[in-house]
Amino acid sequence: MIRRCPATPEDYRALARRRLPRFLFDYVDGGAGREQTLLSNVRDWSGICLRQRVMIDVDGIDTETRLAGQDCRQPLVLAPIGMAGMTARRGEVQAVRAADAAGVPFTLSTVGLCGIDEVAAAAAAPVWFQLYMIRDRGIVEALLDKAWQSGCQTLVFTVDLPMPGSRHRDARNGIGLPGLRPKVLKIGQVLSRPGWLWNVAVRGKPLSFGSMSAHVPAASDPDAFKRWVDEQFDPTMTWADIAWLRQRWQGRLLLKGILDRDDALKAVDAGADGIVVSNHGGRQLDGVSSTASVLPAIAAAVGERTEILVDGGLRSGIDVFRALCLGASGVMIGRPWVWALAGAGQAGIERTLAIFRDELRIAMALTGVTRIADIGPDCLVNDPRAASERN
Repeated sequence: MIRRCPATPEDYRALARRRLPRFLFDYVDGGAGREQTLLSNVRDWSGICLRQRVMIDVDGIDTETRLAGQDCRQPLVLAPIGMAGMTARRGEVQAVRAADAAGVPFTLSTVGLCGIDEVAAAAAAPVWFQLYMIRDRGIVEALLDKAWQSGCQTLVFTVDLPMPGSRHRDARNGIGLPGLRPKVLKIGQVLSRPGWLWNVAVRGKPLSFGSMSAHVPAASDPDAFKRWVDEQFDPTMTWADIAWLRQRWQGRLLLKGILDRDDALKAVDAGADGIVVSNHGGRQLDGVSSTASVLPAIAAAVGERTEILVDGGLRSGIDVFRALCLGASGVMIGRPWVWALAGAGQAGIERTLAIFRDELRIAMALTGVTRIADIGPDCLVNDPRAASERN
């Protein structure tokens, strides 16, 4: 049977669900707790109403911009996704090639299956690298050196993961649980996806965390990986550690995981070149604010002093437009590109990025703007600046 051609991230999500073992799909797809924040991230972008304008010359629309000093064909970055390479054969390499073809940056996770050397060798533009604060600072320094030597100029440092969130989907799939039943459950899920087993588990080896292969258990053992995360992610991290990091990293430094106005101010004071307004895609603390709801206040506080990116729930080029209206310079997307990778490989990501750009162009045309720099609160029916001033 010939299925419909994918036209939205949700279409690729459906493909990914059919192709991935259940525990892997849920790891990528799920959020913390009852997933209230996961849902509000998506819902709150949808509630922002655009101001349609007519009879304006919108010939020659230009979606190009610069993010972290890098030229981009649209204001979008592929966000770091841990274990993305488990969703398709050498998945991060496919993703960076798709990003290059679309003219947008790709961010490699510390715990990506493909290492920084492998991804940088496949890339046509500098790769961004995402890093966690690990208890062993020697490992952190080694990763910084490796990233810089590989040509990385932008470090995305995640600050909202002192410990992993409580993710019920993972528990239901037996991840991190002792005993025979959880193991049998995961084996059954793998065997139910023979295509994934052959293309990824067999032909996609090595299934190790490339940049961290000397320190982290194999990606094929999710239980051991969860134990390592629990042991090595550092709950003692403070702003003093950011100062330490700033001294050791000579490139651009973006702090990812800012959700509070005061923390945004501290990030700028600590020497960050930019921030990513993020609640980790709803994967950390369930019940916190959506990124759309806090972006205007943060932009009002630090928008003139630093570059602001935002992630969490962005599912279309119209959502990208909304984020720019609220004060962001650009966005990061995570689940949409991983769903596309799992569903259709590099071509799926390229198609997804083309859809985002087309939708952004349409939003610009029908709100009467032709340049990214012209997108602002005036393009919305209700000006968010008034609400941020009241708060």
